[in-house]
Amino acid sequence: MKRARLQRALAHRLLERTKHGQITLVEGGRETTYGEPAADGLHARMELVDPPAVYRALLRGSLGLALSFTDGAWTSPDPVALVKLGARNMPRFDRLRLRLRWALGPIQWATGALRRNTINRSREQISAHYDLGNDLYELFLDETLMYSAAVFETPQASLHEASLAKLDRICRKLQLRPEDHLLEIGTGWGAMAVYAAERYGCRVTTTTISKEQHAVATARVQEAGLQDRVTVLLRDYRELEGEFDKLVSIEMIEAVGWRDFGTFFDVCSQRLKPDGLMLLQAITIDDRAYEAEKATKSFINQLIFPGGCLPSQEVIARCVAARTDMRAVQLEDITEHYVRTLQHWRERFDAQPEKLEELGYDERFRRLWTLYLAYCEGGFAERRIGDVQLLLAKPRFVDEPLATEIAPAGRGRFARDLELAA
Repeated sequence: MKRARLQRALAHRLLERTKHGQITLVEGGRETTYGEPAADGLHARMELVDPPAVYRALLRGSLGLALSFTDGAWTSPDPVALVKLGARNMPRFDRLRLRLRWALGPIQWATGALRRNTINRSREQISAHYDLGNDLYELFLDETLMYSAAVFETPQASLHEASLAKLDRICRKLQLRPEDHLLEIGTGWGAMAVYAAERYGCRVTTTTISKEQHAVATARVQEAGLQDRVTVLLRDYRELEGEFDKLVSIEMIEAVGWRDFGTFFDVCSQRLKPDGLMLLQAITIDDRAYEAEKATKSFINQLIFPGGCLPSQEVIARCVAARTDMRAVQLEDITEHYVRTLQHWRERFDAQPEKLEELGYDERFRRLWTLYLAYCEGGFAERRIGDVQLLLAKPRFVDEPLATEIAPAGRGRFARDLELAA
C-alpha cells in the first residue's frame, strides 16, 4: 500500500510538469487536469480503469503505458492526442537521459554487443512482425500492400493513389530505364518490384527475410507475368552478391539495429556500380533524441518491432561518409504524408474489430495495434519522428540535374491545398 501511494505521488508529480498542452486524468469519477492551454487546443484525456497499475506503468515510460493499455488498465477517447502531448514534453527528458550517458554508455555497449542483429536473429525479429498473417495487413493497407508512407499529391487522393504516386516518385528519382538492373533491399509484399518492372521495364532483384512476404511477392510477380524480369530472394542483405545499376530500400533500415547501420550502408555501396544511384526511404528520429533512445527498451522495439532502432539523419550522414564512397544528391522530407497515411491505416483497422476477431486477433492484440498506429501518427504529427527520401550517388554518377527535377511533395503546396479543401 505504501509503495502504491508513492508511485501515485511520483506519477502526479511527473504530470504536474506537463507543458504545451493539457491532460485530464479521470479516476473514480474525479477529473484532474494538468498542463497549460496550448495555442492549438491540444487536450488529452486518460481514463483510469485500474489506477495503481497505471501509476506503476507511468514510471516505466512508453513500454509500461503500452502494456497497461493492452491489459485494459486505462483508455482514451483520442490516444493520438495523448501521444502528441507526450512527444511535446519528451525533449526535457531526453536532456536528462543524455546527462546520464556516462552511466548508461557501458550498459548500452554491452547489451548492444550481446543483442546485435545477427542474420539468424534478424530473421526471427522480422518474422515476429511481418509473419503475423497476411490477412492482418490486407485489412488496413491498400491494394498495393505498401507498408510505408504514401505521398498524397493532392488533398483528394485516395490511399491507393498516394501509394502508387510514392512508387512512381521513387522510380523517377532513380531515373529507371529498361536497361537498368534494380536491387531492392526489403521486398515487402512485392509492390515496388512489380511496379518498377511493369511501368519502367527494368530488371529487378528484390530480397526479404520474411517467409510470408516472400511467398506473396513471388505469387504477385507470377500473376503479373514478370518472372523473366523480377527475381524474389529469401536472403539477408548481408548475403547479397553482384553489382547493380540502381538500389532502393523503403523503410527497411529501421530493422537493421543501431550497431549495424554502418554495415548496411557499406553493403549498399558495394552492391552498386561506380555510376549507380540509391534511394533510401527511412523513418528517422530527431537527432537530439537518438543517443537517448537507441538502446532504450521502448513500446515499439519491444512489442511491435523487436530489435528495431530508428536512425537519425545525422547518423545516416556519418555512416554514408565513413563507410561508403556515395554522396547525397537529394533529400526530401515526406513526414506530413505519413501522418495522413497512418490516419487511413488506423481508421481501416479500428473499423473492423469483428473481422479481426474472426481472423484470430484477440482484444489484447487489437488494443496493442490501435495504440501502435496512434503512437506513430502522433509521433509523426509532432515531428518526434520523421520520414525522408534520400538519394545517394556513386562517384561516377554525373547526371545530377535530372535528380532535382521531381516536384517537391513536401510541406508547401500540399499543406496549402489541404487547408483550402477543408
